[in-house]
Amino acid sequence: MYKILKAEKLAEKIFLMDVEAPRVAKSCQPGEFVIVKMDEKGERIPLTICDFDREAGTVTIVFQIVGASTQRMSGLQAGDAFQDFVGPLGQPSEFVKENLEEVKGRRYLFVAGGVGTAPVYPQVKWMKEHGIDVDVIVGAKNKELLILEDMMKEVAGNLYITTDDGSYVRKGMVTDVIKDLVAQGNHYDVCVAIGPMIMMKFVCKLTKELEIPTIVSMNPIMVDGTGMCGACRLTVGGEVKFACVDGPEFDGHLVNFDEAMKRQQMYKTEEGRAMLKAIEGESHHGGCGNCND
Repeated sequence: MYKILKAEKLAEKIFLMDVEAPRVAKSCQPGEFVIVKMDEKGERIPLTICDFDREAGTVTIVFQIVGASTQRMSGLQAGDAFQDFVGPLGQPSEFVKENLEEVKGRRYLFVAGGVGTAPVYPQVKWMKEHGIDVDVIVGAKNKELLILEDMMKEVAGNLYITTDDGSYVRKGMVTDVIKDLVAQGNHYDVCVAIGPMIMMKFVCKLTKELEIPTIVSMNPIMVDGTGMCGACRLTVGGEVKFACVDGPEFDGHLVNFDEAMKRQQMYKTEEGRAMLKAIEGESHHGGCGNCND
């Protein structure tokens, strides 16, 4: 059992938990994820790691209520426990594995949208710990849905906040802020964008025009987290990839977002899953229990 040490509501339908998981905390890196399961009957839920403390042996997760399982999960309190807390899974952020001096020589821009702020945070924190100042843009629908602002302020070199409705700091999309920063003479060698699929799509469309290499996280389309269910199948540079085992991070300029979003909607229904299986054949990846294998 994995004890919950802290349970906090960050915003409407968005929750943060610190979980006692020493072995996971010892090994995890920014960009990776865990799979949590409340009990024997609970659904497997993949969640990108928000933070970790190796000495305390804790891992921080942030999740949004999107269905029955996450609704149940939101009711857990400090002192409760998860039956399973598996990880780290997936591939760490590329810069973790690269030569540090080369990473230090680049100018990074991080763009976070909504709950995507959670997986952006450990990456920016890693940069701060290695003496690298980065610019960070955080976007939310409104002030009430903005999360982790104070934590991000502590690690970001410069933090820019924007809200769709203008209820906090400035009105507009994250792409508007990117345009402004570049127009002001800022040069970026790499952009990392994590958030809703539609946000990442338009960030990539803009950064491609601006010739800024961009990394995105396809965590939003993961379901099983082990490559078995086929939910996170996507096309990257004309090749079939699976977010949970090949990612979750990919070159955003090579991701076929339109296909991924359409496929995500189809996967939600039994008829859609059957159609995807028929179209994709052996590359579909069965085993989710919903494909009548």
